[in-house]
Amino acid sequence: MADTLRPALLLIRVSLGLFMLQWAFEKVFAPEKTVGIFSHFYMMEISPEIAMALGVPQILLSVAIIAGLWKTYSYGAGMIIHGIATLSTYQQLLNPYEGGNHLFIAAVPVLAAFIALFMLRDKDRLFALS
Repeated sequence: MADTLRPALLLIRVSLGLFMLQWAFEKVFAPEKTVGIFSHFYMMEISPEIAMALGVPQILLSVAIIAGLWKTYSYGAGMIIHGIATLSTYQQLLNPYEGGNHLFIAAVPVLAAFIALFMLRDKDRLFALS
């Protein structure tokens, strides 16, 4: 089983890290989008500077996930961050066809992948740095 499990976990780890990295880059390079997301989904008003400041540690977290560093902390943090983001879209998840955007459901299998990666973190050794 290790012959297929390790490459599968590598694929999950790298793809989840890249997924988070995309959102982190958006915070840094297009902070106005993050400002809008926080306003709409979290009911919080933040400045573009705060959005950018949130993006920098998320970039570091994404790289740690991709590299397989500090798995309990990095995978756990990624799982929690994405879990909060997914829960914040509960209205879109419960009414996927209202408003014309049913793509929010894609966050659910991503969350499941984060949970699975966290649960199997001790088995994730292929090209992992820790």
